[in-house]
Amino acid sequence: MRYAIPLLILGVLLAFFAVGLQRDPRVLPSPLIGKAVPAFELPVLALPKAESPPLSMGNAAFAGKPYLVNFFASWCAGCQVEHPYLMQLAKQGGVTIVGVDYKDADADVRQWLAARGNPYAPILVDLDGRAGIDFGVYGVPETFVVSADGRILHKHVGALTPEAFARDVKPLLGAGS
Repeated sequence: MRYAIPLLILGVLLAFFAVGLQRDPRVLPSPLIGKAVPAFELPVLALPKAESPPLSMGNAAFAGKPYLVNFFASWCAGCQVEHPYLMQLAKQGGVTIVGVDYKDADADVRQWLAARGNPYAPILVDLDGRAGIDFGVYGVPETFVVSADGRILHKHVGALTPEAFARDVKPLLGAGS
């Protein structure tokens, strides 16, 4: 009897531990799922050989069609992994990819995109990370699926892969239209 309570506590702790081991640590639920995209107005990154972009853009510019918001940076290893797939998505068309250059120097991202290509339309600059905070970004890369009516439908943490796109993103692109 004197061991019953400690054994019961140990059993409960082991059950919590077993459940925790079954979860993917990269999956961080977002409290923004189903809610409106946080209002943002960010500077647009001007690229060489491109038409003069507007000085800034906000979420209102993308209303009426689903789109992806991809937080990335030139210093991010995961961004280098996902970039070829983002280039492929951009070539296929069908979805606008809004790039948000997160806490990165303009010159560094210009050089990075010149070497790898630009899948983004447009690239917005979040130098101080405030838009990232509003979106609940923990690190880069993170990609948000936004519906045509401006609601966040999904948050993907880490490099976006063809498998993750087919499983988690593509089915949502027509949702909420």
